Amino acid sequence: MRTKNSKAITGAESDHMQRVKELPCSVCGAPGPSEAHHIEQGMHLVVIPLCQDCHRGSFNGIHGQRRMWLVTKKTELSCLNETIRKLYADRLLARSA
Repeated sequence: MRTKNSKAITGAESDHMQRVKELPCSVCGAPGPSEAHHIEQGMHLVVIPLCQDCHRGSFNGIHGQRRMWLVTKKTELSCLNETIRKLYADRLLARSA
């Protein structure tokens, strides 16, 4: 959800976020569709896939007590790294072959 002061989302950013939402949750692995969590507000390419509980849950969520994050020892940066790896796995594999 955009705040009223944030920039409009471009088509490319929207496409990227849709691809991220198709991935499983970066924290608990729950199958998609996921929610796209913005690591920094307004930066629509820097998003990670999270299930509702790991995103907005009061106990497990990043916007709550972060219990699942602490148990799994995940950070937003480690989740972003994994998200990029999953989005570009086919390209990374092709280059290493």
